[in-house]
Amino acid sequence: MNKQKDFKPYIPADRITPEFTVTSIIMGVILAVVFGAANAYLGLRVGMTVSASIPAAVLAMGVIRVIMRKNSILESNIVQTIGSAGESLAAGAIFTLPALFLWAAEGKMETPSIIEITLIALLGGLLGVLFMVPLRNALIVREHGILPYPEGTACAEVLLAGEEGGANASTVFAGMGIAAAFKFIIDGLKIVPSEVSLKVKGFAGEIGTQIYPAVMSVGYICGPRISSYMFAGGLVSWLVLIPAIVLFGADLTLYPGTEPIKEIFAAKGASGIWGSYIRYIGAGALAAGGIISLAKSLPLIIRTFRDAIKGMKGSQNMDTTRTGRDLNFGIILGGVALITLAIWLAPPIPVSLLGAVIVVVFGFFFATVSSRMVGLVGSSNNPVSGMAIATLLIATIILKFTGDGGIHGMQGAIAIGSIICIVAAIAGDTSQDLKTGYLLGATPKKQQIGELIGVIAAALAIGGVLYLLNAAWGFGSDQLGAPQAMLMKMIVEGVMENNLPWTLVFIGVFLAVAVEILGIPVLPFAIGVYLPVQLNACIMVGGLIRLGLDKKKEQDEKKKASVISDGILYCSGMIAGEGLVGIILAILAVFNLDAVIDLSGKLGLPPAAANIGSLLVFALVILSVLKFSLWRKRKERK
Repeated sequence: MNKQKDFKPYIPADRITPEFTVTSIIMGVILAVVFGAANAYLGLRVGMTVSASIPAAVLAMGVIRVIMRKNSILESNIVQTIGSAGESLAAGAIFTLPALFLWAAEGKMETPSIIEITLIALLGGLLGVLFMVPLRNALIVREHGILPYPEGTACAEVLLAGEEGGANASTVFAGMGIAAAFKFIIDGLKIVPSEVSLKVKGFAGEIGTQIYPAVMSVGYICGPRISSYMFAGGLVSWLVLIPAIVLFGADLTLYPGTEPIKEIFAAKGASGIWGSYIRYIGAGALAAGGIISLAKSLPLIIRTFRDAIKGMKGSQNMDTTRTGRDLNFGIILGGVALITLAIWLAPPIPVSLLGAVIVVVFGFFFATVSSRMVGLVGSSNNPVSGMAIATLLIATIILKFTGDGGIHGMQGAIAIGSIICIVAAIAGDTSQDLKTGYLLGATPKKQQIGELIGVIAAALAIGGVLYLLNAAWGFGSDQLGAPQAMLMKMIVEGVMENNLPWTLVFIGVFLAVAVEILGIPVLPFAIGVYLPVQLNACIMVGGLIRLGLDKKKEQDEKKKASVISDGILYCSGMIAGEGLVGIILAILAVFNLDAVIDLSGKLGLPPAAANIGSLLVFALVILSVLKFSLWRKRKERK
């Protein structure tokens, strides 16, 4: 049975409707930059990003259907296609590129220019899109009914339910506005502290929560299982490892610390021990988690690549209808050749022509794997971090073996790893978007051009965003922990300079192995070990809200699903709103204007009153989620 021949899209191939319009391009570019910047900020804070496809689709429907009074589902699809590219490119970039800024802060190299950052992001993004074009017919068309592409299918369903577009769009906009206000109150005016902590006298551990809307939203979107794994990792590091280090090593000065542990604890508390020691344990756990997830996926990866190549051999696209047109294959080959030369000749990527070819070959392999794996298991289970770790290890070893050591080789390894990480992220996103388009009856060629536009817009913005955030707070700080980039930096340094505190790293590695043996997903647990427990607790609160709504007894399952969906849209809006205000506050901090609006010193609240204020603000954040999900549906029913 040939399922693709039996399939009929929502918009037939012989019907022409508005699609690639000026409106869709402008809206898509704006959303690519907005969601790219917001996800960069979020990823650097919590080590995770969220998909922008459905929020972008809902916003597009709200503007095109409700405000502009147009009925064009394919136009909305182009908006989400362009807009989601920004989120994926940001996710790939923040995993690796901040390592360059960290080395610059240590005086090992000059700060990378915006042009260098933009070039690396652009080359990786363009490659990711171009590699997906010849794979579309093999994976999206020929494997229709076999590869579900869950996010792409969900986005198509959202667009098909267009009559609710206005209400849903208002939910996203409400989340953006409300979170922006909360963020400005917490980190701009600083009326209340951003976190509340509980300490017990005589015990070195610490527990507490942040009160940020975006952090809590991550927990709601990821759900209670992932949130609980992260929280468990935080409990292990802050209530087990930190007290143990202080108890047994109080009088010792252990590398990488430069003073006795009891003095570090006296000066900075549990966070001082976390910064000096726990981060390396967390990095070891993260590295092990990435490699374990890659190893577990290896049989699937090999089978995936083999099947995709097999599918390409016998699947030359002979479809000349509107819904079968791809970008010209000659343009694809020419683009890949030009990008290969650019990787070779670009100053930020110190590799030979052979090295550039290897980067492109690795990139195609991981793009193929990424595309097919997101079709099988969804984007959230795509082992991009494992691929990036493996690539970095191989690239660093090759560069060192060929005599390209020191900071020059380290810089080259990060650039190579960045390109391949972005290729894998963009290929996965492009696959989901093309699946959405296939179900709706979009023109593939127009979607592929849209992806390229989204990549270009996001790449032009990401350099400025990274520069701004680094100038305001610095990567690796309490505000921007940048866990993946710190890990990539440690891996490259460990191979090139052999200067890591290996005992701490191996503690993390074997902690991850033990967790894997227990059957717990390693990566969320490892991120929890690495990040502050207050951040993990805030994510857990979002997970608990989602758990409560999931468990709520509801006779009508459709209405229950609608409540959950509204909550996800509202939380997606909150992430975007807080991210944008975070960027604005970073601009104020760079120009030393943050002190002008800071009211914390003028209010002079005692600590107890300040903490109560923080908890009240957090309660309002939680109530706002219920207002736009559970209580909204109750009101509609009445």
